[in-house]
Amino acid sequence: MAIDHIGLGVPDVEAAKAYYDELMPLVGFVRQWETGYRANDWYGAQLFLYPALEESDYSRHRMGLQHISFHVATRADVHRVHEWARDRGHEIVHEPKLFPEYHERFYAIFFLDMHGFLLEAVTYEDVEAAEA
Repeated sequence: MAIDHIGLGVPDVEAAKAYYDELMPLVGFVRQWETGYRANDWYGAQLFLYPALEESDYSRHRMGLQHISFHVATRADVHRVHEWARDRGHEIVHEPKLFPEYHERFYAIFFLDMHGFLLEAVTYEDVEAAEA
């Protein structure tokens, strides 16, 4: 069975929607519901935004959400996400590159979003096959 959806608690849902309305098309998602996003092809988990009811600082190093990874089709898509995050002044944790320790074709960027959530865009694009 697959994961159906993930909910993120955020301090300002309207600000988060404006932010994710820009990001999600870059990783193949569209806003389908007032505070929810789905993959363009409907396959995969949906992402929902919820108002945080208690104030606290988020840390991926504490118990809870560590990061969210979005699978994209190509390395060019990874670079588009990188440019988008960089243009917004986000902390880039890992520039776009191969991570052979995960998989020989694992090519990704990792960055911190407006809430400090660690987000990743990854592709397993077979560059050699694409060039052949």
